[in-house]
Formats: sequence, C-alpha cells, structure tokens
Amino acid sequence: MRVILNKDLAPLGEEGDVKDVAKGYARNYLFPRGIALPYTERNIKLFESRKEEIELRKVQKRGDAAGLKERLEGLTLEISMPAGPTGKLYGAVTSQTIMDELAKQGYQIERKRIELPGNNIKNAGKYKVTIKLYENTFAELNLSVVGQEIKIESKKAAPAKPARRRREEGSTTVQESEAAVSSGAAPAEPVAAEVPEASVVAEAPSGKEAPDVEEQASEE
Repeated sequence: MRVILNKDLAPLGEEGDVKDVAKGYARNYLFPRGIALPYTERNIKLFESRKEEIELRKVQKRGDAAGLKERLEGLTLEISMPAGPTGKLYGAVTSQTIMDELAKQGYQIERKRIELPGNNIKNAGKYKVTIKLYENTFAELNLSVVGQEIKIESKKAAPAKPARRRREEGSTTVQESEAAVSSGAAPAEPVAAEVPEASVVAEAPSGKEAPDVEEQASEE
C-alpha cells in the first residue's frame, strides 16, 4: 500500500516521502497516529502545496544535525562496569546503555540510531560508536569503557559451636564417676532403699518357735 509520510519516522522516511508499506501497518499504526496519509490525488495536492514549507524544515534539521555532530564528536563518554582481572565485563554495554548515559548529559538520541561494534561491548577499552543523526549525517562518539575489578574475599571459618548441654542428669553422674576412678578415689556406694516399717517381720529367737497369738489370748 502506498502512503505519504506526514511526519518523520526513522528508519522509514521523512515528511513528504512516498513509501510502500503493508496494509495492516498503515491502517493499524501509521494512519491512527497521523504519521502517514493514503496516497490519493487529494493528499498529493496537499503535500505539493506544503512542499516549500517541508523543504525549509529539512534545511533546519540538517543544520541541527551538523551542530549535534560537532558536539558529540568532541565528547568522550566514559562508562564504568564491573569486570574481571582480564577486563572482561560482568555484563555488556548496549545501545540502551549509551542512550541512557547520553540522556544524563542532555542528549536525546533514539536507541535505534546508535550503532555499536558487534551490537554490544563485553570488554573494557576504547571504542568508536556511530550515531545516525539526519539523512547522511553521522557522528562518531568516543567511548571509554572502564572495568572495575571486583575482589571476592574468601569466607571466614565459622566459629566452633559450644558443646551441647547434657539433657540427662545420668550422663553427668557417669562423668563424675569416671573422674573419681581416674583420681584413685573410691566411687560412692549406692544408698540402700529404706523399707517401710509395716513390711518388717520380727524373727523368733533361734531354736524357739514364735508363740501363737491365739494361745496367748486364752492364757490371759
């Protein structure tokens, strides 16, 4: 489907350009946003009447791009990244990284206009980054990637855990007995359990029988 661009849209084209695009792309994206208009006789005449105005804007854009090119090429962008001892980065510098760093310094550059060697950078060093500005105007940005070496400290040995308390009293008694034996002292004799008085039966003298209780009662 043929359309006329009503606004600049990188990398498709600029205002006033005639382009062939897919119907779905035109109807679902370009037309609803006012980026393009259908290629009709009415719209062709409309853009012809705006031709001089459009050309003046292009001249202005070329001048802006030349000034931006000069500023960018006089700039050295420095980015610090965690790295190993050989300079290999823990991660990578991407076009998104460059865009974010440039935005911090007041430069609004679209990510898709930034071209990195190999699409990303994975080692510390100095590089040239190409930035497309307008039409055939490109800027070469000086990039310095500084690797910050991370030292990994060895883990300290965990302190020894205190001995667990003996939960049973019997274990303490055993230890005391063993200590007494090793020192030569006699171990404590076990204490005999007391017998209840009701269970003690008097024994009769030897050679005599115990008198019968009933006989004693009759005699009395």
